[in-house]
Amino acid sequence: MRPKAVDQPQSQMPPGPSRRRSDRYLLEKNRRFYDVLWTGASLIEPQRFNTWPLVQSLLSTSGRRLEVAPGLRPRLPILDTQFVDISAPALVKLRGRGAQVVLSQVTSLPFGGGTFDLVCALDIIEHVDDDDAALSELSRVMTSGGTLLISTPLHASLWTSFDDFVGHKRRYDPPRLLSKLAQHHLLVERSAVFGMQPRSSRLVDIGIWWLFQHRRLAMWWYNRAFMPLGLRFQKQLRITPGMIAASDVDEILLVCRRA
Repeated sequence: MRPKAVDQPQSQMPPGPSRRRSDRYLLEKNRRFYDVLWTGASLIEPQRFNTWPLVQSLLSTSGRRLEVAPGLRPRLPILDTQFVDISAPALVKLRGRGAQVVLSQVTSLPFGGGTFDLVCALDIIEHVDDDDAALSELSRVMTSGGTLLISTPLHASLWTSFDDFVGHKRRYDPPRLLSKLAQHHLLVERSAVFGMQPRSSRLVDIGIWWLFQHRRLAMWWYNRAFMPLGLRFQKQLRITPGMIAASDVDEILLVCRRA
C-alpha cells in the first residue's frame, strides 16, 4: 500500500524574501542529496540508457545541444553538448570526460535566447519551486521549432516518501502538465512511459530507511549494484504519437516541439 497522498503546492508563493528563502532551501536540499550521490558514483554513458535510440533519431536534425541537470546520467552525447547542473562533483566528472559544463540552475540559464536546437531536461521541473520559471527558461533558450526532451512524475495520488526524500515539490496531473507546457510554447509530439523507480512502495521505503541510517553504505550499493541492475533490466521505450493514456503512469517522457 502506498503512503497517503499529499497535496503538493503549485508555486503560488509571491515573490519576495519568503520566496527567495524557499528557493534557497530547495536548492540546498537537492544539492546535499545529489552531491553525496554523485561524489561516489561513476559516469554512465548515454548509450546505456533506453533513451539512446530516441536521442539518436534526434541528433541528425539537431545543431547545438543542451542538457540540464544530468548528474552523472547524461542522455545526450557527452562531446559537443553543453551541460548545466547545480552539483559541482557531477560537473567535475563530466568535464573530465571532455564535456562543456557550467554551474547554474534551470530557472536562470546563462545562455541567450534561441541558442539550442535540442534541449534535454529529465526529472527536473518537479524539483524546483517555480516550475513556470524553469519551463520559461527551457523554452527561451530553444530555437523556434527546436526539440525538448522532458520527463516528470505524474499524479499527486501516487505521492510517496520517495518523492519527499529526493526533493520533489509536486507530481503533475496530465491535463495540468499539458496546459503548462502549452503556456510556454511547448507542444507534445510524442510520449512514453518512463522511469526506473521500483513499483513496490515497500522496496522504496526500505531503500529510504537505508539511506537515512547508513547513507554511505546505501550509496555504495546503489551505485555498484542497484543502478547496474536497473540498467540491465530497462524496458525498451515505446514511443507513441501525441500524449499516451496516462491514468496509471507513474512517470512520463515527452518529446516537445517549440512552437
